[in-house]
Amino acid sequence: MKKMAFVFPGQGAQTVGMGKEMADQFGEARSVFAEADEALGFKLSDLIFSGPEDKLRLTYYTQPALLTTSIAIYRVFAKEGFVPAFLAGHSLGEYSALVVAGAMDFSDAVRIVHARGKFMDEAVPAGVGSMSAVMGAERNLIEEICRQVTAEVGPVELANINCPGQIVISGKAEAVEEAGNRLSANGAKIVRLSVSGPFHSSLMQPAAEKLQQVLEEVEIRDAAVPVVANVSARPVVKAAEIREVLYQQVSASVLWEDSVRFMLDEGVEAFVEIGSGKVLSGLIKKVNRRIPTFNIQDPASLESVVSQLKEEG
Repeated sequence: MKKMAFVFPGQGAQTVGMGKEMADQFGEARSVFAEADEALGFKLSDLIFSGPEDKLRLTYYTQPALLTTSIAIYRVFAKEGFVPAFLAGHSLGEYSALVVAGAMDFSDAVRIVHARGKFMDEAVPAGVGSMSAVMGAERNLIEEICRQVTAEVGPVELANINCPGQIVISGKAEAVEEAGNRLSANGAKIVRLSVSGPFHSSLMQPAAEKLQQVLEEVEIRDAAVPVVANVSARPVVKAAEIREVLYQQVSASVLWEDSVRFMLDEGVEAFVEIGSGKVLSGLIKKVNRRIPTFNIQDPASLESVVSQLKEEG
């Protein structure tokens, strides 16, 4: 059997209706949505399945919605017996990876990410921070321009290092705009992102401090499968390490490209993306276009992926 990594998407992958076909068809998926509703004390499943979309886009609903959908899909896929060598998730998706690794209970995780979303939303007043995607610029140039602008205007930092040619910057709105202007003058394409705050920047530190208190009250166990952490692009297993990287992750860069390269260097031969959309599969292909990627988000893709993996077994 191929050496595989299972990966889980983060914010931006959400769509109204995600996971509904899985819940309609499989009891394992239905039970996860029911567990989320019970843990949160409101009908998250109704919001996921029926919208409205503008409410689902609110970060404190998006985060538990994506986690719930990924775990619902995973629970069905898990019956097939495939075992990953590594787990990883993009930002919020790291919580999905940790639940799959047995490091935390799903009911705790869904409450944590709901709180995490609120803390992130409250950390910076609306309009003070922003994020932009930078396409077609070298990482060292972006780092250098962000350093210059931070010194002259205010904080702007690399938030998501997604793949070659795609890096997201985050920080004080005017600093992000100035960095974007300078990068554009160097030939980069800049796309301003429609987000509610400057995620994965030092401006999120107040949210990290609040989250740390929540994390201290929750049972976190050693992971049964190594989880490649966003903040270090290295595997974590011990409970104390996991608690620390989740605290750091709120205001630190998401080292996604580095994480993918680490797993490839460790001999991973295929990636299975579990959850809404195919964002991570696309990013992985930009790191190494030859590596097989699979995506499971509904019954049809589940059947197709299971069939392919068994054939290649």
